[in-house]
Amino acid sequence: MQRVLLYTTAVCPYCIRAKQFLRARGVTELEEIRIDLLPAERDTMMRLTGRRTVPQIFVGDVHVGGCDDLMALDARGGLSPLLQAT
Repeated sequence: MQRVLLYTTAVCPYCIRAKQFLRARGVTELEEIRIDLLPAERDTMMRLTGRRTVPQIFVGDVHVGGCDDLMALDARGGLSPLLQAT
């Protein structure tokens, strides 16, 4: 299974929802970068994604986007193949 990386904050409801959604899809290991605890990481996140909001989700090297983007990708049938890619 591909590595899943999320830029998050502790109190973001979309972050919590995205993590629950990914776990429901079988993702057992999530790498989480908390930009509320590591403010310098927000700059890294913005440089990589062009976005300021959280969550920002990567599956492998692919930037999926935020929580709504993740769910839309799944609805189109694109999340499972991305997670299983080698």
